[in-house]
Amino acid sequence: MFLNCETDYAIRIVACLAQNGEKLDAGKISELTGVTQRYCLKILHKLTRGGIVKSFKGAKGGYVLTKEPEEITLYDVISLISGPVSFSRCQKEGTVCTHPEGACYFRGTFEQVSSYAEKLFKEATFSRRR
Repeated sequence: MFLNCETDYAIRIVACLAQNGEKLDAGKISELTGVTQRYCLKILHKLTRGGIVKSFKGAKGGYVLTKEPEEITLYDVISLISGPVSFSRCQKEGTVCTHPEGACYFRGTFEQVSSYAEKLFKEATFSRRR
């Protein structure tokens, strides 16, 4: 199982801003992360709308984190870009199980795995201190 590409890139972008600790423009972020500038701008827009990143316009514009790196969790970024942490479609709110015998035998396991992953993602911050 993998994170989708957009989520992976969003994590790279936030990590880049956290590690540099200064305002960076999209070109520099693109260069440092290996994400194309066009895709980088799309993701930065989502991160800005989601309150993780602040943007500055103009010649001295760029992007910075809205909080200290230790206050931003992996969960913040993943849930913003991908939505709730879920290992099965049947966990999505409002979804009706189509399993012939009702609820799938593994639904409880999927819920436990999702809950544990969410807990770990909420504990992991973008601080360099681990």
